[in-house]
Amino acid sequence: MSALVAENLRVARGKSTLLRDFSLVFDATESVAIIGPNGAGKSTLLKALAGTEALTGGRVRLGRRNLADLPAAERAQAIGYLPQHFGPHWDLSVAELLEVGAGRARSLPADALEKATAAFELGGLERRRWSTLSGGERARVLLAMVLVVDPPVLLADEPAASLDIRHRLDLVRTLAERGGDRLSVVVVHDLDLAFSFFKRVVLLADGELIADEAAARLIADPRLDEVFGVRFERLRAGEGWHLRACR
Repeated sequence: MSALVAENLRVARGKSTLLRDFSLVFDATESVAIIGPNGAGKSTLLKALAGTEALTGGRVRLGRRNLADLPAAERAQAIGYLPQHFGPHWDLSVAELLEVGAGRARSLPADALEKATAAFELGGLERRRWSTLSGGERARVLLAMVLVVDPPVLLADEPAASLDIRHRLDLVRTLAERGGDRLSVVVVHDLDLAFSFFKRVVLLADGELIADEAAARLIADPRLDEVFGVRFERLRAGEGWHLRACR
């Protein structure tokens, strides 16, 4: 397994600069939350790390290799990318979508599809078409598609946004714990979840890297309040945190 390295990333579209020349190194085995207000550049950063966003400057490396130089099949096996919005070109069934996800790997254990179906509680949905699924069901199917091959790198853009509270907690905990032997980089909208489950948090604003800190340090950093434009009251909640915004 290899580190994922962003070197002097810059992304511009027309007169708008979405990412402003910053660098990040993600270890091969860690879980990182990406946070920031709307328009901060979080989704653009994830697309750049996945190799689906054209860079104006800089590069992304997987280990010593330039990500842009990797064959598409090799990249698909190494990096699982979960976009914020997804819609299949055809109205496939859940079983067919999982098979599409499994097709990214050269070989899989015989029970890989069965385990993915069970892990994301998709039993009984196998014949359902994408168009008939609820938002939460679609989110779980997409996660199963990406994780069925257990990629060394997972990039997930607000994967819990459509889930109910139980599935949201279970999912974020799973992605954070996955950092024990894989790399998970997750855009997290809910700050309580970001600081409660992830040990490292990256804060973006206006396309700039504001902070890259251990969660335990960033939680008390006044830059957090400045970026979001509020004053946070930090409340310890068991082993996690609750941030209450005050004007």
